Amino acid sequence: RVRAVLDPNVIISGWLSTGGAPARILEHWRTGSFEMIASPELIRELERVVEYPKIRKRIPPAVADAGVQSIFDNATVRSDPVDPPPVKSDDPGDDYLISLAAAGRALLVSGDKHLLALGGKIPVYAPSDFLALLD
Repeated sequence: RVRAVLDPNVIISGWLSTGGAPARILEHWRTGSFEMIASPELIRELERVVEYPKIRKRIPPAVADAGVQSIFDNATVRSDPVDPPPVKSDDPGDDYLISLAAAGRALLVSGDKHLLALGGKIPVYAPSDFLALLD
């Protein structure tokens, strides 16, 4: 069974646009096509991002809260990684995602160019590529 860590930007994108690859990835997760790996740090980042005014305008608080709660309740929530990532990204704030994916033996799904640039070193997929893998 495929395991994946979804970058919070993918999750938020899926909530914002119901027709794109991120939304379809979330639907695959809800129907059991893959196991989502999360951590307390990833959930905290989601909670922080949905508070941004530009996000709040597009995702009502109750919808955002329900989405975060669904991930907490239905994803495989692992402890925050303590080991350093096998490779570092240009954004140290995203290194926890690399560590989480490595610890969970999972793919990383992100739209961030600096994470996608690590494709030769870690199993990282753009949302459209991960969707193609699932389909």
